[in-house]
Amino acid sequence: MTTITARLDADGTLVADPAPALPWWSFSKTIIAALCVNAAARGELSLDAPCPGRAWTIRDLLRHRAGLGDYGLLRAYQAAVMAADPVWSADDFLRAVPPDRPGTPPRTRFAYSNIGYLLARQALEDAAATPLATLLRDRLAIPLGLSSVRLAQSVEDFADLPFAANGYHPGWVAHGCVMGTPTDAVRMLRAILSDPSLAQMQDDRPLSFSDPGRPWTRAGYGLGLMIGDVGSAGRAIGHSGGGPFSANAVYAVPDCPGSPVVACFTPGGNEAPAELAAVALALRP
Repeated sequence: MTTITARLDADGTLVADPAPALPWWSFSKTIIAALCVNAAARGELSLDAPCPGRAWTIRDLLRHRAGLGDYGLLRAYQAAVMAADPVWSADDFLRAVPPDRPGTPPRTRFAYSNIGYLLARQALEDAAATPLATLLRDRLAIPLGLSSVRLAQSVEDFADLPFAANGYHPGWVAHGCVMGTPTDAVRMLRAILSDPSLAQMQDDRPLSFSDPGRPWTRAGYGLGLMIGDVGSAGRAIGHSGGGPFSANAVYAVPDCPGSPVVACFTPGGNEAPAELAAVALALRP
């Protein structure tokens, strides 16, 4: 299976492989963060007030600094996915990884947590009195003209992909899995990074990160954005993601010729090939 790509340069030049809507996996975190920051600008929620009954804020959740755990390595979760059990509810996820027993106090360290983004989604939906699927449609997809973008909500959403989903239900992504074409992924990220009202998303904190199989030479995390350097390509701002059957990397790489935004989708759940493909695509003249 070949890599599926899209590249959008700053001058509007777009080169993209034809593709249906694909899972965006953890690039969905960028979308959730953008909607939270937008909701704060609307006066619907506060990013910095403690969440009710909690020591953390929505900003902490979006930065992965609330001290919460995650479910990906839990045997019960893995067994349920493998057995194609009924998908867990939000309450099931929160029982499996109780937020009232955080691993560390908030704001003391980075701890990547899908549970944190589930809680951020719930806070957003409560504040706006609107479900995520509708917020995604009305506040991002329609205004930006991104007709392929939607929240995956059933097995049928993954039925006709170029990657074999084998009946995987998007509900196993606790915070929700946005999907769209590679073209709409680069357009979405370009719009988010160009919006002055969302600029605080790019206020990153440095991370100690080393993985020789991935291209990062400096790493940080903002609000729903992975931010750092990727070797000779320079700065990268966006997000990677991976599920059981595909992975993706969607990044702005502003130091490369054309200041492109690139998206690469690869088979298998390993993010490294998608990231490496994204760097190569950005470096292409």
